[in-house]
Amino acid sequence: MDGNASGEDYENIDWDTEDELEIENIGPSSCSNGVVRNVETIVSNGEASSSTGISNSKLVQHFLGMGFSEQMIAKAIKENGETNTESILESLLTYGALALEESPDEPNSCHLSSPQQQQFVDNGQLSSDYDESVLADLSDSDDSWSGSEVAEINSSLPEHKKAILSLENMGYTVEEASAAIDRCGPEASIAELTDFICAAQMAKTEDVFFEEEKPKISLIGNLKKRKLYELEMWKRKKRKGVQTEDDEVIRLPNPMIGFGTPTDGTVITHRTLPEASIGPPFFYYENVALAPKGVWDTISRFLYDVEPEFVDSKYFCAAARKRGYVHNLPINNRFPLLPLPPRTINDALPLTKKWWPEWDKRTKLNCLQTVIGSAKLTDRIRKALEKWGADPPQHVQKYVMDECRKWNLVWVGKNKLAPLEPDEVEMLLGFPRNHTRGGGISRTDRYKSLGNSFQVDTVAYHLSVLKDIFPNGLNMLSLFSGIGGAEVALHRLGIPLKNVVSVEISEANRDIVRSWWEQTNQKGNLIHMADVQQLNGDRLEQLMGSFGGFDLVVGGSPCNNLAGSNRVSRDGLEGEQSSLFYDYFRILDLVKCIMNKQQ
Repeated sequence: MDGNASGEDYENIDWDTEDELEIENIGPSSCSNGVVRNVETIVSNGEASSSTGISNSKLVQHFLGMGFSEQMIAKAIKENGETNTESILESLLTYGALALEESPDEPNSCHLSSPQQQQFVDNGQLSSDYDESVLADLSDSDDSWSGSEVAEINSSLPEHKKAILSLENMGYTVEEASAAIDRCGPEASIAELTDFICAAQMAKTEDVFFEEEKPKISLIGNLKKRKLYELEMWKRKKRKGVQTEDDEVIRLPNPMIGFGTPTDGTVITHRTLPEASIGPPFFYYENVALAPKGVWDTISRFLYDVEPEFVDSKYFCAAARKRGYVHNLPINNRFPLLPLPPRTINDALPLTKKWWPEWDKRTKLNCLQTVIGSAKLTDRIRKALEKWGADPPQHVQKYVMDECRKWNLVWVGKNKLAPLEPDEVEMLLGFPRNHTRGGGISRTDRYKSLGNSFQVDTVAYHLSVLKDIFPNGLNMLSLFSGIGGAEVALHRLGIPLKNVVSVEISEANRDIVRSWWEQTNQKGNLIHMADVQQLNGDRLEQLMGSFGGFDLVVGGSPCNNLAGSNRVSRDGLEGEQSSLFYDYFRILDLVKCIMNKQQ
């Protein structure tokens, strides 16, 4: 969800919360001891050059990983220069096509320079597939390690060493493999690890287009504006200290289904909440699941030691979205929104079926982003495919599939791919059609707003227990509201919204929520505020005095420093943007204190 920062100057900040940014620039910090990654990627949309920071040797390694021979790569670099990666790639594809025409009986001889590269090409499909039958099985077993891959791994090695060797044989670097295992865990499957690395490469590319849009925010300056008693409450919790890796107890589950999903047979219906978390109001907090180590332990400790619930929205819809939720809601008698949304790409986008090639095994989309692939990218893919006809070689398939997964491209014609339209993203995330048009914003800003939102079906499943508790409606405080994912979820559940205080820094997002409020003929009161850091005890008492308190406090603070988009350091919850989590806690704690005093 869109984050909040003080001052109108920050209304256009891109608070990236998608999974791709959760894994960018993994490096050592106070919250993680992960291996420093040095992923060099081609900027796929042609709007930025890979010349910044890419040496000739790294270029060679990158194209070697795609299956081209060293001689071909050297020739292409000599002809095009090492800065023009787009031209180098096109030249390599052309060389391959010409060589295939000259040697039709040996289609791979012109591309592969070693047995290791041959294995990488053969396994290319594995790293690209997003088949539900593979990714749904996130169990302790490593079903994706099979055939020649297993045969080459020394059975006496530890599991994480096996995974590193396997990924290295597929063309990934040791740094990439180590970072993926560090974040996903030693028991993660090969499919999950390759998905992680691919998303990280995409995230590094994506950040090129937004690095100028992310000004720094002074947390200290805003803290000084708070009343002393509010600051002392914040410090008292903070003095508990930041947990180290050795202290960490929270682990991401496999599969990531939380306490259960509508289609899962093993549903947990009872849990014991800490005493401090019980009582009004109900609260619901969301952030990225793949945060640095120790972050979720800190979040849990501040939010009254409530155990997080980790859920991937691929179990609710056709797109992945790995998120953690901390809440004190009941977990029995949950029910899903009906009708159930389509859970595969072809069901969600039936017009794509006709053009979907057999070698594209995806059934789920990757996490929906704040940006999309460019026309230059899709045109380059089309040209590459047309050179090879109906059955492109595996190194071309791998290149195409990597781009499809990075940018969520879908097939719209013969050899033609296209990014999702805004209304398709709205549908996948559970919003009504044209929801984001209400802000009167550009297509680019619509993608940005949608990429930072809740997945409505997932959130609605958790909030559904409130329907019996508040049959006449509820009062809600919505922090970091974004485009109103929680409001839409409650409305679709049939829970009346009596009074909603929506705090959101983006004027465009506020306009979207206001437009939806009017279009759905809401009978309650909508109160907008711009900045969570300006919401203090006096203002809360004034608001709560007018309608008797809040029944629900919802929010998802910015994940910038959790996701690694901070290029200098990954400071976790101590970072300038992600430290706004403490404002969620501060405000929630104030609401609880005020309501206890009123009682």
